Amino acid sequence: MQKKNVSLVSEFNNVLRLKGFNAFQIESDSQATRIYSRKDFYKICLTTGKSIIHYADRSFEHEGTILFFGNPHIPYSWETISKTYAGYTCLFSEEFLKASERSESLLQSPLFKIGGTPILKISEEQREFLNTIFQKMIDEQKTDYVYKDDLIRNYINLIIHEALKLQPSENYDKHKNAAHRITSVFLELLERQFPIESTDRPLQLKTAQDYASSLSIHVNHLNRAVKEITGKSTTTHIAERIITEAKTLLQHTDLTIAEIAYSLGFEYPTYFNNYFKRRTGTVPSALRMEIV
Repeated sequence: MQKKNVSLVSEFNNVLRLKGFNAFQIESDSQATRIYSRKDFYKICLTTGKSIIHYADRSFEHEGTILFFGNPHIPYSWETISKTYAGYTCLFSEEFLKASERSESLLQSPLFKIGGTPILKISEEQREFLNTIFQKMIDEQKTDYVYKDDLIRNYINLIIHEALKLQPSENYDKHKNAAHRITSVFLELLERQFPIESTDRPLQLKTAQDYASSLSIHVNHLNRAVKEITGKSTTTHIAERIITEAKTLLQHTDLTIAEIAYSLGFEYPTYFNNYFKRRTGTVPSALRMEIV
Protein backbone atom coordinates (compact mmCIF):
# COMPACT_ATOMS: atom_id res chain seq x y z
CA MET A 1 0.00 0.00 0.00
CA GLN A 2 1.38 3.41 -0.96
CA LYS A 3 1.31 6.00 1.79
CA LYS A 4 1.16 9.72 1.33
CA ASN A 5 2.96 12.40 3.32
CA VAL A 6 0.84 14.25 5.90
CA SER A 7 1.52 17.58 4.19
CA LEU A 8 -2.05 18.82 4.47
CA VAL A 9 -1.36 22.50 5.12
CA SER A 10 -1.57 24.68 2.06
CA GLU A 11 1.07 27.20 1.05
CA PHE A 12 -1.50 29.88 1.81
CA ASN A 13 -1.75 28.72 5.43
CA ASN A 14 2.02 28.56 5.84
CA VAL A 15 2.47 32.12 4.59
CA LEU A 16 -0.45 33.30 6.71
CA ARG A 17 0.99 31.73 9.84
CA LEU A 18 4.34 33.34 9.15
CA LYS A 19 2.88 36.82 8.70
CA GLY A 20 0.00 36.47 11.16
CA PHE A 21 -2.23 38.56 8.89
CA ASN A 22 -3.73 38.76 5.41
CA ALA A 23 -6.39 40.93 3.78
CA PHE A 24 -7.95 40.48 0.35
CA GLN A 25 -10.99 41.17 -1.80
CA ILE A 26 -13.37 38.21 -1.83
CA GLU A 27 -14.24 38.55 -5.51
CA SER A 28 -10.57 38.47 -6.53
CA ASP A 29 -9.40 35.77 -4.11
CA SER A 30 -12.39 33.57 -3.34
CA GLN A 31 -10.26 30.46 -2.93
CA ALA A 32 -8.57 31.90 0.15
CA THR A 33 -11.85 31.98 2.06
CA ARG A 34 -12.06 28.21 1.66
CA ILE A 35 -8.51 27.01 2.18
CA TYR A 36 -7.30 28.95 5.22
CA SER A 37 -7.20 27.13 8.56
CA ARG A 38 -10.10 28.34 10.68
CA LYS A 39 -8.53 26.70 13.70
CA ASP A 40 -5.87 29.40 13.85
CA PHE A 41 -7.21 32.76 12.74
CA TYR A 42 -9.74 35.39 13.64
CA LYS A 43 -11.71 36.63 10.65
CA ILE A 44 -13.50 39.87 9.80
CA CYS A 45 -15.63 39.94 6.64
CA LEU A 46 -17.45 42.81 4.97
CA THR A 47 -19.72 41.23 2.36
CA THR A 48 -22.58 42.22 0.11
CA GLY A 49 -24.95 39.54 -1.16
CA LYS A 50 -27.38 36.96 0.17
CA SER A 51 -26.07 34.33 2.56
CA ILE A 52 -26.80 32.14 5.58
CA ILE A 53 -24.20 32.01 8.35
CA HIS A 54 -24.33 29.24 10.94
CA TYR A 55 -22.40 30.44 13.99
CA ALA A 56 -22.19 28.24 17.10
CA ASP A 57 -25.83 27.50 18.01
CA ARG A 58 -27.44 30.15 15.80
CA SER A 59 -28.18 30.81 12.14
CA PHE A 60 -28.43 34.18 10.43
CA GLU A 61 -29.87 34.86 6.98
CA HIS A 62 -29.45 38.24 5.35
CA GLU A 63 -29.47 39.97 2.00
CA GLY A 64 -27.41 43.12 1.71
CA THR A 65 -24.19 44.15 3.42
CA ILE A 66 -23.04 42.63 6.70
CA LEU A 67 -19.94 42.76 8.85
CA PHE A 68 -18.99 39.35 10.28
CA PHE A 69 -16.54 38.49 13.08
CA GLY A 70 -15.23 34.91 13.24
CA ASN A 71 -13.52 33.40 16.27
CA PRO A 72 -11.20 30.39 15.71
CA HIS A 73 -12.55 28.80 18.90
CA ILE A 74 -16.19 28.88 17.77
CA PRO A 75 -17.42 26.73 14.86
CA TYR A 76 -19.16 28.48 11.98
CA SER A 77 -20.05 27.83 8.34
CA TRP A 78 -21.12 30.10 5.50
CA GLU A 79 -23.66 29.40 2.74
CA THR A 80 -23.61 31.83 -0.19
CA ILE A 81 -27.03 32.01 -1.84
CA SER A 82 -26.77 34.90 -4.31
CA LYS A 83 -24.99 34.51 -7.64
CA THR A 84 -22.92 37.65 -7.08
CA TYR A 85 -21.03 38.04 -3.84
CA ALA A 86 -18.40 40.69 -3.14
CA GLY A 87 -16.55 42.28 -0.29
CA TYR A 88 -13.40 42.08 1.81
CA THR A 89 -11.86 39.69 4.31
CA CYS A 90 -9.01 40.02 6.76
CA LEU A 91 -7.52 37.12 8.72
CA PHE A 92 -5.25 37.56 11.72
CA SER A 93 -3.81 35.46 14.51
CA GLU A 94 -4.34 36.21 18.18
CA GLU A 95 -0.60 36.77 18.53
CA PHE A 96 -0.62 39.35 15.74
CA LEU A 97 -3.29 41.50 17.35
CA LYS A 98 -2.05 41.01 20.92
CA ALA A 99 1.27 42.56 19.97
CA SER A 100 -0.59 45.73 20.86
CA GLU A 101 -1.68 45.65 24.53
CA ARG A 102 -4.69 47.81 23.77
CA SER A 103 -5.95 45.25 21.29
CA GLU A 104 -6.07 42.31 23.70
CA SER A 105 -9.28 43.45 25.39
CA LEU A 106 -11.02 43.81 22.02
CA LEU A 107 -10.81 40.03 21.51
CA GLN A 108 -12.97 39.72 24.64
CA SER A 109 -15.69 41.94 23.19
CA PRO A 110 -19.19 40.63 22.33
CA LEU A 111 -18.11 40.50 18.68
CA PHE A 112 -15.91 37.45 19.30
CA LYS A 113 -17.61 35.71 22.25
CA ILE A 114 -19.79 32.62 21.88
CA GLY A 115 -22.79 34.34 23.43
CA GLY A 116 -22.19 37.59 21.60
CA THR A 117 -23.33 39.01 18.30
CA PRO A 118 -20.78 38.49 15.52
CA ILE A 119 -22.97 39.71 12.62
CA LEU A 120 -23.95 43.34 12.02
CA LYS A 121 -26.11 44.97 9.36
CA ILE A 122 -24.23 47.68 7.50
CA SER A 123 -25.68 50.74 5.75
CA GLU A 124 -24.40 52.01 2.42
CA GLU A 125 -22.58 54.88 4.13
CA GLN A 126 -20.95 52.51 6.61
CA ARG A 127 -20.04 50.11 3.80
CA GLU A 128 -18.20 52.83 1.88
CA PHE A 129 -16.24 53.83 4.99
CA LEU A 130 -15.31 50.22 5.86
CA ASN A 131 -14.41 49.49 2.24
CA THR A 132 -11.79 52.23 2.51
CA ILE A 133 -10.29 50.70 5.67
CA PHE A 134 -10.08 47.22 4.16
CA GLN A 135 -8.49 48.58 1.01
CA LYS A 136 -5.93 50.46 3.08
CA MET A 137 -4.99 47.17 4.79
CA ILE A 138 -4.63 45.41 1.45
CA ASP A 139 -2.42 48.18 0.08
CA GLU A 140 -0.36 48.47 3.26
CA GLN A 141 0.51 44.78 3.48
CA LYS A 142 2.29 45.09 0.11
CA THR A 143 4.59 47.89 1.25
CA ASP A 144 8.03 47.75 2.86
CA TYR A 145 7.09 50.24 5.55
CA VAL A 146 8.89 49.12 8.71
CA TYR A 147 5.90 49.81 10.98
CA LYS A 148 3.22 48.43 8.68
CA ASP A 149 2.13 45.73 11.18
CA ASP A 150 1.38 48.41 13.75
CA LEU A 151 -0.57 50.38 11.16
CA ILE A 152 -2.56 47.30 10.12
CA ARG A 153 -3.36 46.55 13.77
CA ASN A 154 -4.70 50.08 14.06
CA TYR A 155 -6.95 49.49 11.05
CA ILE A 156 -8.28 46.26 12.60
CA ASN A 157 -8.91 48.07 15.88
CA LEU A 158 -10.74 50.81 14.01
CA ILE A 159 -13.06 48.27 12.36
CA ILE A 160 -13.76 46.61 15.70
CA HIS A 161 -14.52 49.94 17.39
CA GLU A 162 -16.84 50.97 14.56
CA ALA A 163 -18.66 47.63 14.92
CA LEU A 164 -19.04 48.02 18.69
CA LYS A 165 -20.88 51.28 18.08
CA LEU A 166 -23.45 49.61 15.81
CA GLN A 167 -26.75 48.06 16.87
CA PRO A 168 -26.37 44.24 16.96
CA SER A 169 -28.57 42.22 14.67
CA GLU A 170 -31.11 39.99 16.39
CA ASN A 171 -32.29 38.06 13.33
CA TYR A 172 -31.28 34.64 14.64
CA ASP A 173 -32.96 31.24 14.65
CA LYS A 174 -32.47 29.41 17.94
CA HIS A 175 -32.14 25.65 18.20
CA LYS A 176 -34.90 23.83 20.06
CA ASN A 177 -33.44 24.08 23.55
CA ALA A 178 -30.25 24.67 25.48
CA ALA A 179 -29.19 21.01 25.35
CA HIS A 180 -29.47 20.99 21.56
CA ARG A 181 -27.49 24.21 21.29
CA ILE A 182 -24.69 23.05 23.56
CA THR A 183 -24.45 19.64 21.90
CA SER A 184 -24.40 21.15 18.42
CA VAL A 185 -21.56 23.50 19.33
CA PHE A 186 -19.59 20.74 21.07
CA LEU A 187 -19.85 18.36 18.10
CA GLU A 188 -18.82 21.03 15.62
CA LEU A 189 -15.91 22.12 17.81
CA LEU A 190 -14.83 18.48 18.18
CA GLU A 191 -14.84 17.95 14.43
CA ARG A 192 -12.89 21.15 13.86
CA GLN A 193 -9.91 19.71 15.70
CA PHE A 194 -9.41 17.35 12.76
CA PRO A 195 -7.83 16.33 10.48
CA ILE A 196 -4.40 16.58 12.07
CA GLU A 197 -2.48 18.90 9.74
CA SER A 198 1.01 18.76 11.17
CA THR A 199 2.98 16.94 13.85
CA ASP A 200 4.16 20.27 15.27
CA ARG A 201 0.56 21.29 15.96
CA PRO A 202 -0.74 18.62 18.38
CA LEU A 203 -4.37 18.24 19.41
CA GLN A 204 -5.35 20.99 21.85
CA LEU A 205 -8.76 19.89 23.17
CA LYS A 206 -8.53 16.35 24.56
CA THR A 207 -10.95 16.10 27.49
CA ALA A 208 -14.51 17.05 28.35
CA GLN A 209 -13.11 19.72 30.65
CA ASP A 210 -11.08 21.18 27.77
CA TYR A 211 -14.22 21.56 25.67
CA ALA A 212 -16.28 22.93 28.57
CA SER A 213 -13.63 25.56 29.27
CA SER A 214 -13.49 26.51 25.60
CA LEU A 215 -17.27 26.92 25.55
CA SER A 216 -17.33 28.76 28.90
CA ILE A 217 -19.72 26.31 30.57
CA HIS A 218 -19.39 23.88 33.48
CA VAL A 219 -18.26 20.42 32.47
CA ASN A 220 -21.25 18.81 34.20
CA HIS A 221 -23.58 21.00 32.14
CA LEU A 222 -21.82 19.94 28.94
CA ASN A 223 -21.90 16.26 29.89
CA ARG A 224 -25.62 16.30 30.72
CA ALA A 225 -26.52 18.04 27.46
CA VAL A 226 -24.45 15.76 25.23
CA LYS A 227 -25.73 12.62 26.95
CA GLU A 228 -29.34 13.79 26.72
CA ILE A 229 -29.20 14.56 23.00
CA THR A 230 -26.87 11.84 21.67
CA GLY A 231 -27.09 9.05 24.22
CA LYS A 232 -23.29 9.02 24.45
CA SER A 233 -21.00 10.70 26.94
CA THR A 234 -18.78 13.61 25.99
CA THR A 235 -15.72 11.46 26.69
CA THR A 236 -17.00 8.73 24.36
CA HIS A 237 -17.45 11.18 21.49
CA ILE A 238 -13.94 12.53 22.00
CA ALA A 239 -12.39 9.06 22.24
CA GLU A 240 -14.17 7.77 19.14
CA ARG A 241 -12.98 10.75 17.09
CA ILE A 242 -9.39 10.42 18.32
CA ILE A 243 -9.37 6.71 17.47
CA THR A 244 -10.80 7.39 14.01
CA GLU A 245 -8.05 9.93 13.35
CA ALA A 246 -5.41 7.58 14.74
CA LYS A 247 -6.48 4.83 12.36
CA THR A 248 -6.39 7.25 9.43
CA LEU A 249 -2.87 8.39 10.29
CA LEU A 250 -1.70 4.80 10.76
CA GLN A 251 -3.17 3.67 7.46
CA HIS A 252 -2.52 6.63 5.18
CA THR A 253 0.64 8.39 6.35
CA ASP A 254 4.26 7.47 6.94
CA LEU A 255 4.33 9.09 10.39
CA THR A 256 5.88 6.99 13.12
CA ILE A 257 3.67 5.78 15.94
CA ALA A 258 5.50 8.15 18.28
CA GLU A 259 4.73 11.09 15.96
CA ILE A 260 1.08 10.07 15.74
CA ALA A 261 0.89 9.78 19.51
CA TYR A 262 2.30 13.27 19.98
CA SER A 263 0.10 14.83 17.29
CA LEU A 264 -2.98 13.40 19.05
CA GLY A 265 -1.97 14.96 22.34
CA PHE A 266 -0.33 12.02 24.10
CA GLU A 267 2.83 12.87 26.02
CA TYR A 268 4.35 9.40 25.56
CA PRO A 269 3.83 6.67 22.93
CA THR A 270 3.08 4.14 25.67
CA TYR A 271 0.09 6.24 26.77
CA PHE A 272 -1.17 6.21 23.18
CA ASN A 273 -0.61 2.45 22.83
CA ASN A 274 -2.57 1.72 26.00
CA TYR A 275 -5.36 4.12 25.02
CA PHE A 276 -5.63 2.64 21.52
CA LYS A 277 -5.66 -0.95 22.79
CA ARG A 278 -8.28 -0.18 25.42
CA ARG A 279 -10.56 1.31 22.77
CA THR A 280 -9.93 -1.08 19.86
CA GLY A 281 -8.61 -4.30 21.36
CA THR A 282 -5.36 -4.10 19.41
CA VAL A 283 -2.18 -2.01 19.43
CA PRO A 284 -1.29 0.61 16.78
CA SER A 285 1.65 -1.40 15.44
CA ALA A 286 -0.58 -4.41 14.82
CA LEU A 287 -3.03 -2.33 12.81
CA ARG A 288 -0.21 -0.85 10.76
CA MET A 289 1.24 -4.29 10.03
CA GLU A 290 -2.14 -5.45 8.68
CA ILE A 291 -2.06 -2.84 5.90
CA VAL A 292 1.60 -3.09 4.88
